[in-house]
Amino acid sequence: MRVLFVAAELAPFAKVGGLGDVISGLPRALARLGLDVRIALPKYRGVPAGAPVGEYAVRVGREERVCTVFAGPLLGGAVPVYFLGHDPYFDRPGIYGEGGTGYPDEPERFVFLSRAAVELPGVVGWSPDLVHVHDWHTALVPVLLRTRGSPIRSVLTVHNFAYQGELSWERGEALGLTPEEGELVRHGEGINLLAGGIRAADEVTTVSPSYARESLLDAGGLEGELRARGEAFIGILNGIDTEVWDPARDPHLWKPYGAHSLKEKAENKRRLQEALGLQVEDVPLAGFVARLVEQKGLDLVQAAFERMMALGIQLVVLGQGDRPYEEFLRGAERRYPGRVRALVQFSECIAHWIEGGADLFLMPSRFEPCGLNQLYSLRYGTVPVVHATGGLRDTVVDYDPVGDTGNGFVFDSYTPEAFLEALARAVRLWREDRAAWERLVRRGMAEDHSWDGPAREYLALYARVLGRG
Repeated sequence: MRVLFVAAELAPFAKVGGLGDVISGLPRALARLGLDVRIALPKYRGVPAGAPVGEYAVRVGREERVCTVFAGPLLGGAVPVYFLGHDPYFDRPGIYGEGGTGYPDEPERFVFLSRAAVELPGVVGWSPDLVHVHDWHTALVPVLLRTRGSPIRSVLTVHNFAYQGELSWERGEALGLTPEEGELVRHGEGINLLAGGIRAADEVTTVSPSYARESLLDAGGLEGELRARGEAFIGILNGIDTEVWDPARDPHLWKPYGAHSLKEKAENKRRLQEALGLQVEDVPLAGFVARLVEQKGLDLVQAAFERMMALGIQLVVLGQGDRPYEEFLRGAERRYPGRVRALVQFSECIAHWIEGGADLFLMPSRFEPCGLNQLYSLRYGTVPVVHATGGLRDTVVDYDPVGDTGNGFVFDSYTPEAFLEALARAVRLWREDRAAWERLVRRGMAEDHSWDGPAREYLALYARVLGRG
């Protein structure tokens, strides 16, 4: 079975969020199952591409743009990568934009990517049986395959329904959409590229079963399109790359450790406190790594902040995002020197430090399609405190002291009080019963959240799609 992945991100070459990690981990897991998997994504600035292997014209509106194909390194030693280059679109400092503002020609850039991906097989001499596309940036691919009568099947995975590729009808016409393509992407008075992909793909998935159920009730206006797909819309939980995220082999950590060597985790905590200028003391250390936006629950953190700190915790935050939240966190660091550290940046290395050194990981997200950090946290023995939504609901089980079960702390109501109550329960257990705390930690570390299981689910899905084709 030959499968082409098309996406806007791929770690480690181009990553903004969890999408990049998925496009890195899932294809490699599928390759281990024997599939011939390849990946196509834009050649952004700084991507380590090799020599060009072909050029061809891609029409966007009335203009033909030259796409130069570069063969990248084999991902994981097994998965070929094609970088699709057009410098006026992709040779820029950012992937989606700069300074918190998206590029104004974003639709043109990703229409180009979609059209280039559909033409790619004829250039590289390899044709897929199925194309697996991701989010609105590549949702036009199933539309193009459907309207051209291509025998290639398609699967669309939606990682977040908050982003849909919406534009005016006039702009869509200017992009050169044919009448057949336009009918599939028409939504209301304008164009919605994600809606077109949902209608045209052979199967539609999202990244957790709970998020799939939630999306049938609220998908930013696309609930009708999803309901119309019936059983052809499902949720498959994401996995994590257990080679990159493994506390026993993590090169970023000061001390490798496992479930039976938690003293080394304590050493990582001490070294993290030293490196970030926190007081070196035995108090609960909570980590938060995410985009600093309302979706991630920053409004709850802000409302509950003084009461959080009254619990006697330390807090480390890593991320960038909305300026009011950045300023709030910088101010919190000034008010609590040695107890709060706000790193308004992104660093893969420091993200690993926090997972390895923190006691608790905070994910009070308003909504969370899947979430990966709670999975990293479980593997690293860093107990997650989460809101019961999306993939967080599917992966974190609330601690029950009576049965000594669960792997984290969960709150149902999206309020500062509910969040604070879950955090207080975690802090209380940490302070009052270290033996129970260590059992909780080890339960999480024993779970398997690798890509192996999800990859088998996708393989079965591909087989169903190709069988129908």
